[in-house]
Amino acid sequence: MNPWQQHCLQTTRRHFLRDCGVGLGKLALAGLLTDQFTRRVRASTGTLPPGLPAGLQGAKVGGHFPGTAKRVIHLFMGGAPSQLELFDNKPELAKLQGKPLPPSVIGGQRYAFIRPDAAVLGPVFKFARHGQSGAELSEMLPFLAKVVDEISLVRSVHTDQFNHAPAQILFNTGFSQPGRPCIGSWALYGLGAESQELPAFVVMSTGGGLSGGSALWSSGFLPTSYTGVRFRNQGPPILDVASPDGMDPRVQRDTLDVLGSLNRRRLAESGDPEIATRIAAYEMAFRLQGSAPELMDLKGESKATLDLYGCDPDRPSFARACLLARRMIERGVRFVNIYHEGWDAHSDVAGNVRGNAATTDRASAALVLDLKQRGLLDDTLVIWGGEFGRTPMVESNAALGRSQGRDHHPQAFTVWMAGGGIRKGFSYGATDDLGFHVVENPVHIHDLQATILHCLGFDHERLTFHHAGRDYRLTDVHGQVVKAILA
Repeated sequence: MNPWQQHCLQTTRRHFLRDCGVGLGKLALAGLLTDQFTRRVRASTGTLPPGLPAGLQGAKVGGHFPGTAKRVIHLFMGGAPSQLELFDNKPELAKLQGKPLPPSVIGGQRYAFIRPDAAVLGPVFKFARHGQSGAELSEMLPFLAKVVDEISLVRSVHTDQFNHAPAQILFNTGFSQPGRPCIGSWALYGLGAESQELPAFVVMSTGGGLSGGSALWSSGFLPTSYTGVRFRNQGPPILDVASPDGMDPRVQRDTLDVLGSLNRRRLAESGDPEIATRIAAYEMAFRLQGSAPELMDLKGESKATLDLYGCDPDRPSFARACLLARRMIERGVRFVNIYHEGWDAHSDVAGNVRGNAATTDRASAALVLDLKQRGLLDDTLVIWGGEFGRTPMVESNAALGRSQGRDHHPQAFTVWMAGGGIRKGFSYGATDDLGFHVVENPVHIHDLQATILHCLGFDHERLTFHHAGRDYRLTDVHGQVVKAILA
């Protein structure tokens, strides 16, 4: 028997389809992509194809129904802003200044750094009504006041967690422990990507560190191609994305083609979604060499636009991140997370709010106005808020060097939303006269998540992923769409 005959006898059908260079190998891979298993990872083979729906259970292309939003910009205020200094005016607290709240109000609630009988801290800033809607806002939000008729204020949000890490993870993933996919990953899993030049899900941060860490933008048990891509706020968005000096672009392209061929061969053999992620990462890195410099260069923005955001194009800032977010969604990025940390006001709540509002208010409002002026707000959902609220009682602890602060408060806080099918100039929900409990239209974190998915065109109960023997979803087994805030 000659070597060729021996080779033919030892060649299986799989090896033949793999090694055939005339197109059968590609047909085999295409067949794999229609298999039920690889439906879970098909948005990651190569790069994410524009508009490719992934993981929908009997849904139409692009969603279960026509969505009002095509993309999301989530401005997450890490550390939890004080709703009592920004959105929820409680004059009654001034009457109890220095006195404890009635035990009937507090019930059995325990706190991390204060006793339940801690004295009340009255309002720190003045409030006024703005716009045709007459929404009441703090004097610390003069720029948001100018666009208040474009937003919905939800003053009745509540959560199950009172420590930063689990509360941040719950808000972003629907579960209080790491390991679940975040909202951006679910959106990408459902809708696919619009651009092949930039990642479909981008994350930026300003300020200090995040208690929840990378779990906040993780894909969890979804393939890692759905994980958010962390961008820097200055210079190249990803370190070492540029080729070393002297690298011939043709040699680099040929090298990537060889790597891609080997990886696709291995993917066809094993179906391992992490190989698909590796392929996508190499290709996206190559494309970013061309697209990233143009994205990050703000010199083409007008002076009027830079002034609107309060942005110095050469300095990293929250304003620069917001302007970059607008540029990203113009270029097809599906989901942008901007995390601004530093709102944890255990001491000097007035100084904390004053400083953070000065950093974020102008750019947040500018983003809404800029999107509207460019015709992008109608199908771009903007979300602003933190992981929980702050107590009506004061935190003062000489041993820890704290005074005139507020502790964590999961029972009630405020989130605002704009664009993407959200009702304009609307206030929803209310707390009691002391800002302690929600007394009207409570909105749980899972309700917010269900509403976000609804705006994107998904039934939150049907957008699922089978893992560890059961179907999982962003809202776990909870959540109702907050229909009142929908346009």
